Amino acid sequence: MFHSLSAFLALFAFWLLLSGYFTVFLLSAGAAGALSVLAFAHRMDVIDREGHPAHLGWKALFSYWPWLLREIVKSAWDVSRRILDPRLPISPTLARFAPTQKSELGLVIHANSITLTPGTIAVEVGDGEMLVHALTESGAAGLSGSEMDRRVTRLEGAG
Repeated sequence: MFHSLSAFLALFAFWLLLSGYFTVFLLSAGAAGALSVLAFAHRMDVIDREGHPAHLGWKALFSYWPWLLREIVKSAWDVSRRILDPRLPISPTLARFAPTQKSELGLVIHANSITLTPGTIAVEVGDGEMLVHALTESGAAGLSGSEMDRRVTRLEGAG
Protein backbone atom coordinates (compact mmCIF):
# COMPACT_ATOMS: atom_id res chain seq x y z
CA MET A 1 0.00 0.00 0.00
CA PHE A 2 2.85 2.37 0.88
CA HIS A 3 4.47 1.86 -2.53
CA SER A 4 1.15 2.41 -4.33
CA LEU A 5 0.44 5.62 -2.44
CA SER A 6 3.94 6.99 -2.97
CA ALA A 7 3.81 6.05 -6.67
CA PHE A 8 0.47 7.84 -7.04
CA LEU A 9 1.82 10.94 -5.27
CA ALA A 10 4.96 10.93 -7.42
CA LEU A 11 2.93 10.58 -10.64
CA PHE A 12 0.47 13.29 -9.62
CA ALA A 13 3.28 15.64 -8.52
CA PHE A 14 5.03 15.08 -11.86
CA TRP A 15 1.76 15.83 -13.68
CA LEU A 16 1.35 19.05 -11.65
CA LEU A 17 4.93 20.05 -12.42
CA LEU A 18 4.38 19.61 -16.16
CA SER A 19 0.87 21.07 -16.27
CA GLY A 20 1.08 24.10 -13.99
CA TYR A 21 -2.73 24.51 -14.02
CA PHE A 22 -4.78 24.28 -10.85
CA THR A 23 -8.42 24.25 -11.92
CA VAL A 24 -10.73 21.63 -10.43
CA PHE A 25 -11.29 19.89 -13.76
CA LEU A 26 -7.60 19.69 -14.64
CA LEU A 27 -6.60 18.55 -11.15
CA SER A 28 -9.26 15.82 -11.43
CA ALA A 29 -7.96 14.84 -14.88
CA GLY A 30 -4.39 14.67 -13.52
CA ALA A 31 -5.48 12.52 -10.58
CA ALA A 32 -7.43 10.23 -12.93
CA GLY A 33 -4.39 9.94 -15.21
CA ALA A 34 -2.12 9.11 -12.26
CA LEU A 35 -4.63 6.50 -11.04
CA SER A 36 -4.81 4.99 -14.54
CA VAL A 37 -1.03 4.68 -14.76
CA LEU A 38 -0.98 3.18 -11.26
CA ALA A 39 -3.66 0.64 -12.28
CA PHE A 40 -1.59 -0.37 -15.34
CA ALA A 41 1.53 -0.63 -13.17
CA HIS A 42 -0.31 -2.90 -10.73
CA ARG A 43 -1.58 -5.04 -13.59
CA MET A 44 2.02 -5.38 -14.84
CA ASP A 45 3.14 -6.10 -11.24
CA VAL A 46 5.89 -3.46 -11.18
CA ILE A 47 4.92 -1.64 -7.97
CA ASP A 48 7.16 -3.24 -5.35
CA ARG A 49 10.31 -2.47 -3.33
CA GLU A 50 12.54 -2.64 -6.38
CA GLY A 51 10.18 -1.20 -9.00
CA HIS A 52 9.41 1.84 -6.86
CA PRO A 53 11.99 2.06 -4.03
CA ALA A 54 10.13 4.64 -1.94
CA HIS A 55 11.64 3.15 1.22
CA LEU A 56 14.95 4.78 0.25
CA GLY A 57 13.32 8.21 -0.04
CA TRP A 58 14.64 10.50 2.68
CA LYS A 59 17.99 8.83 3.17
CA ALA A 60 18.64 8.91 -0.58
CA LEU A 61 17.34 12.45 -0.96
CA PHE A 62 19.34 14.06 1.84
CA SER A 63 22.42 11.85 2.00
CA TYR A 64 23.16 10.02 -1.23
CA TRP A 65 21.93 12.41 -3.95
CA PRO A 66 23.85 15.50 -2.72
CA TRP A 67 27.03 13.42 -2.46
CA LEU A 68 26.48 11.92 -5.94
CA LEU A 69 25.86 15.37 -7.47
CA ARG A 70 29.15 16.62 -5.98
CA GLU A 71 30.94 13.58 -7.43
CA ILE A 72 29.37 14.16 -10.85
CA VAL A 73 30.51 17.80 -10.84
CA LYS A 74 34.06 16.88 -9.71
CA SER A 75 34.28 14.15 -12.33
CA ALA A 76 32.89 16.39 -15.08
CA TRP A 77 35.53 18.98 -14.21
CA ASP A 78 38.27 16.33 -14.36
CA VAL A 79 37.07 14.94 -17.71
CA SER A 80 36.79 18.46 -19.18
CA ARG A 81 40.32 19.28 -18.01
CA ARG A 82 41.66 16.09 -19.59
CA ILE A 83 39.90 16.70 -22.89
CA LEU A 84 41.18 20.28 -23.15
CA ASP A 85 44.74 19.28 -22.27
CA PRO A 86 46.80 19.19 -25.51
CA ARG A 87 48.51 15.96 -24.34
CA LEU A 88 45.10 14.28 -23.83
CA PRO A 89 46.12 12.39 -20.67
CA ILE A 90 43.70 9.48 -20.90
CA SER A 91 44.23 5.74 -20.68
CA PRO A 92 40.91 3.99 -21.40
CA THR A 93 40.63 0.87 -19.28
CA LEU A 94 38.16 -1.91 -18.57
CA ALA A 95 38.11 -2.92 -14.92
CA ARG A 96 36.30 -5.80 -13.25
CA PHE A 97 35.58 -5.61 -9.53
CA ALA A 98 33.32 -7.13 -6.88
CA PRO A 99 30.71 -4.69 -5.53
CA THR A 100 29.49 -5.17 -1.95
CA GLN A 101 25.75 -4.77 -2.66
CA LYS A 102 23.55 -7.77 -1.91
CA SER A 103 20.30 -6.88 -3.74
CA GLU A 104 19.56 -6.24 -7.39
CA LEU A 105 18.33 -2.76 -6.44
CA GLY A 106 21.67 -1.96 -4.81
CA LEU A 107 23.59 -3.19 -7.86
CA VAL A 108 21.38 -1.13 -10.19
CA ILE A 109 21.84 2.01 -8.07
CA HIS A 110 25.61 1.45 -8.04
CA ALA A 111 25.84 0.76 -11.80
CA ASN A 112 23.66 3.79 -12.63
CA SER A 113 25.70 6.00 -10.30
CA ILE A 114 28.90 4.88 -12.04
CA THR A 115 27.38 5.61 -15.45
CA LEU A 116 26.09 9.03 -14.35
CA THR A 117 29.60 9.99 -13.28
CA PRO A 118 31.51 11.33 -16.32
CA GLY A 119 34.50 9.24 -17.34
CA THR A 120 33.03 5.89 -16.28
CA ILE A 121 30.40 3.55 -17.71
CA ALA A 122 29.09 0.35 -16.16
CA VAL A 123 29.34 -2.10 -19.06
CA GLU A 124 28.19 -5.32 -17.40
CA VAL A 125 26.69 -6.21 -14.04
CA GLY A 126 26.66 -9.85 -13.03
CA ASP A 127 26.48 -11.98 -9.92
CA GLY A 128 29.13 -10.61 -7.62
CA GLU A 129 31.03 -8.58 -10.19
CA MET A 130 30.80 -5.48 -12.33
CA LEU A 131 32.69 -4.53 -15.49
CA VAL A 132 33.33 -0.80 -15.86
CA HIS A 133 34.97 1.22 -18.62
CA ALA A 134 36.99 4.10 -17.17
CA LEU A 135 38.65 6.97 -18.99
CA THR A 136 41.83 6.59 -16.92
CA GLU A 137 43.68 3.76 -15.20
CA SER A 138 43.55 5.65 -11.89
CA GLY A 139 39.77 5.92 -12.22
CA ALA A 140 39.54 2.18 -12.85
CA ALA A 141 41.84 1.37 -9.95
CA GLY A 142 39.64 3.35 -7.54
CA LEU A 143 36.48 1.33 -8.21
CA SER A 144 37.00 -1.59 -5.86
CA GLY A 145 36.20 -0.60 -2.28
CA SER A 146 35.31 2.93 -3.35
CA GLU A 147 33.35 5.52 -1.41
CA MET A 148 30.50 5.07 -3.91
CA ASP A 149 30.42 1.34 -3.20
CA ARG A 150 30.28 1.98 0.56
CA ARG A 151 27.56 4.63 0.25
CA VAL A 152 25.35 2.51 -2.01
CA THR A 153 25.71 -0.47 0.35
CA ARG A 154 24.76 1.78 3.27
CA LEU A 155 21.79 3.15 1.26
CA GLU A 156 20.74 -0.38 0.32
CA GLY A 157 20.65 -1.35 4.00
CA ALA A 158 18.40 1.60 4.83
CA GLY A 159 15.28 -0.12 3.50
